[in-house]
Amino acid sequence: MLTVYAAISMKKPSHPFGELGLIEQIRRDFATSSSAVKLGIGDDCAILRPPPGCEVLVTTDFTLEGRHFRRDSHPPESVGHRCLARGLSDLAAMGATPIAAFLSLALPSTMLAESAGRTWTKSFFNGLRALAELHSVPLAGGDTSESPGGRSALILADIVLIGSAPKGKALRRSGASPGDALYVTGQLGGAAAELATMLKRRRRTPNNKAAKTTEDHPHMFPEPRLDVGEALQRRGLATACLDISDGLSTDLAHLCRASGVNAEIEQEALPIHPFAGKLDAPAALHAALHGGEDYELLFAAPSSVRLPSSLAGVPLTRIGTLKARRAGHPLMTLLAPDGSHTELKPGGWEHFSKPVRTPKKPPR
Repeated sequence: MLTVYAAISMKKPSHPFGELGLIEQIRRDFATSSSAVKLGIGDDCAILRPPPGCEVLVTTDFTLEGRHFRRDSHPPESVGHRCLARGLSDLAAMGATPIAAFLSLALPSTMLAESAGRTWTKSFFNGLRALAELHSVPLAGGDTSESPGGRSALILADIVLIGSAPKGKALRRSGASPGDALYVTGQLGGAAAELATMLKRRRRTPNNKAAKTTEDHPHMFPEPRLDVGEALQRRGLATACLDISDGLSTDLAHLCRASGVNAEIEQEALPIHPFAGKLDAPAALHAALHGGEDYELLFAAPSSVRLPSSLAGVPLTRIGTLKARRAGHPLMTLLAPDGSHTELKPGGWEHFSKPVRTPKKPPR
């Protein structure tokens, strides 16, 4: 198989659980009988059977130690869960049904040589497998490698998700029109608030299996909204959709640019997660608008269509309206409770840029 991150050492491992042992363990733990996977782990390629009349959708996401997680603060089950959740959320945003997952994993050489490292790796796969089983997503292949750097090497994971949607029916960012209403699923700001709390503690959150839910841990165990995305696509309710991975303000800007519209957000309508609600008002608003990693869906729908208060058991909240693009007008505006408007600039996550600081005062 193609080695992505670094060449595997040709030396015979001094421990019994090397790369081949890891692959065999993965093969046993992720054995699948999915009708969509004709051939899974074991050969040079997997063989998939897309459903008839459907198009294939592909997404890929990195999970990088030091960027997306820290070994001293994130339980390995959370790292595995979030690795898969990132890709599943992309499929949800396009109304797709998962077919299979592929994982490329680079580990420090010491990980499989030491008991603590093998325990971490096993727990990582336990977290990934639990979410995969919940959504019937088979792991159909991937790659393993030794990451460079010796004892200071980092863990690198790349997840590829394959999904399907009826031809011409996948949800896009570019289909919204002026006059459409804007909605979000679930609640906002919880992931950012939990992450801030975790980093202040500077110690790993206990692994509590009973608390592995989005409500209890929106950052560590986010729930991709696959059922909502499929329902929006199947019922033709959404004109445009994407997931909130980089923050509402940043992802809304993507939708506006792709659809050629402006947006007005009502501050009072934002569904604030209880974790964010414990913060002071400016910090709570900042978490909801810019925090990111909520993995909720942001979508547009015609104002003439009456949407239910929830879909697939997930609350839907109308947060604003799309406007016609006008030269000289802000791409996005925020309507404050007192009726005043202020420009809303993208303030979420963007790679290769400096992080946005929490404002000292709320927008007026």
